[in-house]
Amino acid sequence: MSDPASNRQIRAMYTDRTITIYQAFPDAIADAALASGTFVAPFSHSRATWIKPSFLWMAYRCGWAAKEGQERVLAIEISREGFEWALEHSCLTHNDPAVYPDAAAWRRRLSMTCVRIQWTPSATFTWHPLATGQSRSA
Repeated sequence: MSDPASNRQIRAMYTDRTITIYQAFPDAIADAALASGTFVAPFSHSRATWIKPSFLWMAYRCGWAAKEGQERVLAIEISREGFEWALEHSCLTHNDPAVYPDAAAWRRRLSMTCVRIQWTPSATFTWHPLATGQSRSA
């Protein structure tokens, strides 16, 4: 059996300086962000949010932009430095014995971080899982 952590890869559009992530918003937040070129009210930095490096996965998760409050998917270019900071200060959404020595260590890490990572299996465009040994995407 292969090491599960070795199957975890972030697949995204990126440059040396930026990475593109996707996030779904209601019209009011999307319109204000597009007009300003940055996030402004009614966007709130204190709200929990899901970002995804895969447009297709984001589109699927927001119900093809049909879920209430998720009608618009924005491509957001963020600094690699900021993205790497988030990864360094993150915790998996579940206890994984390959990552944490025990459940108590996972709970401690969870309480100390504001970023959660949930790995989802990579799939083809028709949602068939990629073969075992293929990577996963966040």
